Amino acid sequence: MITWKNPILLLSGIGISYLGNWIYLIALNISILNLTGSAAAVAGLYIIRPIAILVTNTWSGTVIDRVNTRKLMIYIDVIRGLLVLFIPFIQKLWIIYMTLLLISMVGAFFGPSSSVYITKLVPSEKRKRFNSIMSMTSSGAFLLGPAFAGILIMYVGTEICIIINAISFLICAFLIYFLPNINQDIDTVRVQIKWRTLLEDWKVIITFAKEAKYFIVIYLLFQCAMLIGFALDSQEVTFIKQNLHLSDQDYGLIVSITGVGALVGAFISTLLSKKVQLKTYLGLGMFLTSIGYIFFYSSYNFLSATVAFVFLGFFMTFANAGYATFFQNNVPVNIMGRFGSIADMIQSIIQIVFTLILAFFADWISLQFICILFSALATLLSLVLMMTILMPSKKHYFSEITIRDKHSL
Repeated sequence: MITWKNPILLLSGIGISYLGNWIYLIALNISILNLTGSAAAVAGLYIIRPIAILVTNTWSGTVIDRVNTRKLMIYIDVIRGLLVLFIPFIQKLWIIYMTLLLISMVGAFFGPSSSVYITKLVPSEKRKRFNSIMSMTSSGAFLLGPAFAGILIMYVGTEICIIINAISFLICAFLIYFLPNINQDIDTVRVQIKWRTLLEDWKVIITFAKEAKYFIVIYLLFQCAMLIGFALDSQEVTFIKQNLHLSDQDYGLIVSITGVGALVGAFISTLLSKKVQLKTYLGLGMFLTSIGYIFFYSSYNFLSATVAFVFLGFFMTFANAGYATFFQNNVPVNIMGRFGSIADMIQSIIQIVFTLILAFFADWISLQFICILFSALATLLSLVLMMTILMPSKKHYFSEITIRDKHSL
């Protein structure tokens, strides 16, 4: 139990932050709609994060790999908490957007930083179990957050919900403060960035990509299949309302039940973490997730849509836990921040492109047909991924007892 003390502390901090984020997201949507009365203004919220990633991630990895990640994570949460705290007092939309952009730019550092810290904190043989628990924490927040938000908005209003998210960031920073200082050789969060440094870092990432071709193939196949799924998510409301002719309440119920499926999936993936191979989590998990999208967009009523979404949510937790573990075990920890930041930037571009293509064809052709077609493409990529993973000569890539920094450059 002692060995799990620090990971549990980290999970608690991030879990509270996840819960606050869901409460905040629901409240912010309603707050912007009440302020402007414009659906377009609400839609604008969803392009802020990709813009922030494109602005920051060309250089954020350079910072992350050269600073004390624990201190950086603390500062990120404190800054986000203080910025979120100001939102309820802002009445101009453009100032809210600018504040949200700053929050997203600061937040863009947290994901890659936490990946680096987790890789150093959690031994390789425990990472799959840790990532499964992390997925369960995320699913629990996804399930409980909107429910709490609905109750809080009903009784205390959107402003209090936003303030709760600010407090959740500060609590997360407080809990991270008690974690060990893993970067003992680095005691600063400041680093001087020069163009030469950025160019050298990009060369390091390119060199790693050339030397780890199999990892890159798995990474690309997984991400393309998953990002097609994310693009399909943008059409789920339209499909449910226009094709299945269900109400807003039905949609909310489907999402809630899906959260239960994801939570159960994460719980079972945690229980099976020592018994099921990593390649099964990654390959079969992604394949069945893609099948879930086909089932959903082939559904014809509330029940079939709900069953499909529960199936999808259940197996997506396996895929996410498998990918996170594979990433942590195969990317050198000394370049993980740089690789993760650049990967996030590329993923944002691909996601935007997939979403726009899908939206264009959905208006031009049948929404259901084009979504099934995209789902089939994701399934084909997942099948290729699974076949590539099962190659006997590559089994060492999926070993869960590894030497840290085995690929260090």
